[in-house]
Parts: sequence; C-alpha cells; structure tokens
Amino acid sequence: MEYQITLLTIVAITVIAALSLNLITGFCGQISLGHAAFYGAGAYTASLLTMNGTPFAIALVAAAGVAGVLGVVVGFASLRVRHDFLAITTMGVGFLFIGVVRQQDWLGGEMGLFSIPDPGLGKTGYMLLCVALAVAVALFSLYLKRSWMGYCFDAIADDEDTARMVGIDVARYKLAAFAMGTAFAGIAGGLYAHEIKYIGPDSFGFVESVTILAMVVIGGIGSMPGVIVAAAVLTVLPQWLQFIADYKLLLYGALLFAVMRFSPGGLAGLASGLMARRSPARQAAEGTGR
Repeated sequence: MEYQITLLTIVAITVIAALSLNLITGFCGQISLGHAAFYGAGAYTASLLTMNGTPFAIALVAAAGVAGVLGVVVGFASLRVRHDFLAITTMGVGFLFIGVVRQQDWLGGEMGLFSIPDPGLGKTGYMLLCVALAVAVALFSLYLKRSWMGYCFDAIADDEDTARMVGIDVARYKLAAFAMGTAFAGIAGGLYAHEIKYIGPDSFGFVESVTILAMVVIGGIGSMPGVIVAAAVLTVLPQWLQFIADYKLLLYGALLFAVMRFSPGGLAGLASGLMARRSPARQAAEGTGR
C-alpha cells in the first residue's frame, strides 16, 4: 500500500510539472528546454528553508515565488528571441542553473542536499496534499484557458505580430505566462524534494527538461487532459514494467517520433480524430434506425 501511495504522490507532482510547462509552451507558444531549472529552483528553495526551520507551507510558497521571479527574468529574454532561438536560450538557462548548483557548497555542490525534513503530514496526508495541488493547478489552467488572458495566449501562440497589431500587449502576456508556469514548477519542485528527501544537480538536468517537454508533446500541446494522461502514464509505466525503466529515454524518444510522425496533436489529437471518425458513422446508424 505504501508503494502505491508513493507512486500516486510522484504522479501528482509530475502532473503539476507538466501542466506548468503546458501553460508556457501549450497556451502561449513559448518553447522552453530548460524548465527543470525552475523545478530545481523550487526544490532547492523549499529544502533550504525547511532545513533551517521554516514551516513547510511557507517554504512551498517561497519556492513558487523564487521560481516565478526567475521565470520573469527568463521571460524578458523571450521578448527578444523566438522559436529556435528561445529554445536555445532556455536550454542555456538550464545548463547555467546546474553549473551554479555544482559550484556552491551551501547548495550541496555535487553531493546535493540530504536529510530534507519530513513535512509531518504522513504518507497519506502528503499524497492527498499533492493530489489536491495537482487538481488546483489543473482547474486554474482550465479557468485560464477560457479567460480573456487565455484567448490572448492563443493569439500570441498563433502569430505574435498579428496579436500585437490587434492591440494585445504581447510582452505583458509572455511575462505572465512565464511567471505563472515557472511558479507552478517551483511548487512541483518543492513537493518533489520533500517526498524524495534528497536532491542533487543531476535531478534537474537537461534530460529532466526534455522529459517534461515530452509529456506535453505526447499528451498534446495545449491540451490539459492529454498532458495529464501522458504525465501519469509516462511516470507509472516504467514503475509497472521494470524492464522499461532502463530504456526510459529510448521509450520517450520513440514515442516522440511516433507522435510527431503520425499524430502531431498528441494523444488529444488522436482522441479527437477517432471521435470525429466515429460521429458520422453513429449519425448514419441513427438515421438508418429512424
């Protein structure tokens, strides 16, 4: 039972991380290849605070704040560059984060941080907290998608120049997307650190950034249900099928190739296509029945 609780906790944390990137890349169209840096910033912030006696709730809020501020800083770079250049810029941020962490003894250096305090909620209580936060992030994302800001995000993702011509403050909304997305990533990082009780530079490297991006792409860029399903499946599958665990990156690469080749819309696009094909057949059957 304890194993299932731990697995569900990790799934909930991963869903938050994937939804946080989906807000930036899926909603606003800003490609990020360094998202694990914000995930890590939240993890280190929350861990350092709780290790020095700060209550867990305050540490988690601080993790969101620090990651969000860093996201705004990186967001300023997105005002100058686009597409491939933005991807390279964010990738550089990820490498910079790892380089800084490795060189700072107060961050644990190469060894990382050990003995991160337990939040004191118990296994089940902590799992429920993580699930509740994942649901809250999903509901907020749904509200955001249907709000005026969400429509502005869609316009920017489709064509920045046209969005600017019709009066949308592109800079403001880009910064907002980075701030909110990275803040959620910081929350996920803080939760992850206090679940695992250890963090190190290798926990938040380029591979982790690509893994989170793979979940967004495989689920369907911009699709909340698709991203949630992809995050859950890609987290659980290597745990249930142990022989896959050693080939996890190979599996992600193969899935990405298959999605981009056969279903660019990801799982969400595949589901929509199947429903669209089924509808005419159902209508014909109903018409024949009449």
